[in-house]
Amino acid sequence: MNKATDRKTSKTKRFVMLTVAAMMLVMLGLTFLICCYTLKAESHVRYVSILNVASERIAKTIRGMEMSAKNIFDEVQQHLDSPDAVIAALKSKTSQNPDIKGYFAAFEPNYFPQRSKFFQPYIYKGENNGQYVESQVGSGEEDYTKSELYIKAKKLGKSYWTDPYYYYDGSDLSGHYCSFMTPIYDAEGKLACICGADMTCEWLTKELKQIDYASKQNDLQNRFLPDKEPDFYTVVLNNDGTCIAHPEGRGLLIKDKQVINDLKQRKNGMVEMTVSGKPVTVYYGPVADHNWCVAVVVPAEDTPQPVMLAGLILLVVAVLGMIVVYILVKI
Repeated sequence: MNKATDRKTSKTKRFVMLTVAAMMLVMLGLTFLICCYTLKAESHVRYVSILNVASERIAKTIRGMEMSAKNIFDEVQQHLDSPDAVIAALKSKTSQNPDIKGYFAAFEPNYFPQRSKFFQPYIYKGENNGQYVESQVGSGEEDYTKSELYIKAKKLGKSYWTDPYYYYDGSDLSGHYCSFMTPIYDAEGKLACICGADMTCEWLTKELKQIDYASKQNDLQNRFLPDKEPDFYTVVLNNDGTCIAHPEGRGLLIKDKQVINDLKQRKNGMVEMTVSGKPVTVYYGPVADHNWCVAVVVPAEDTPQPVMLAGLILLVVAVLGMIVVYILVKI
């Protein structure tokens, strides 16, 4: 009778132990899944925050450029009585925004009969001393009225930013630019000229570098990351997926039709893809009041490592727990 009772008690004990072990494994598994989800959510929120900061900073700088340009364009509109007055107006406030390479006013043909047929004064920042220099683009012979930039501004009848383009004339003006274009009308409502402010794409690259550096040095934002510095980087995209500006050697080309559609519709999103043979996660979103988009490229190895550490710890705990249960069952 006692032996039968002991066997029954032993079976009950084993059942209880195995049940406890199974529950432990289930709890550890659920804990690991919750941990993974939490850390991924934290990573998602962090990079979306970096994306939003980059977008707002670029938008703020662009708004500053537009404001400076409009101030000068207003001066031009108020001084259409002579070519010299126009040149003086272009020079009047050029120092207000150092991020702008130069300002120009491309007048309708023969607007100033005393000057050449094509009158387009350009005031730009020289490379050597940083002082603003006066130039007559094309020496009065270039028919800029046939250029795509001029035609578009004339057709729209309002301000707009151009797509990036390359300008070359053999001087220090040659380079990649984006321009803020505005049509200027005289007192009778007739088109007088197309004014423009040029921003170099090199400036935008420097801006991205500063944004990335500030984000990587943010102790509060990165306090729970491992000691290794995050390896993400930020780029500026056109709404067709082409890369306008990026850190040296780290470009990005979007070919996914759904992502390009999101960019055109100014939607935020996230996509996993391969860049230079390495898996990355790309967070993207529009720049406020502008046709550009910003993307934060996050390499797979930049995902928070605590996920793997938590999994390893839970695995060790599970193995030790099973060993303890095995020993107790055998006693």
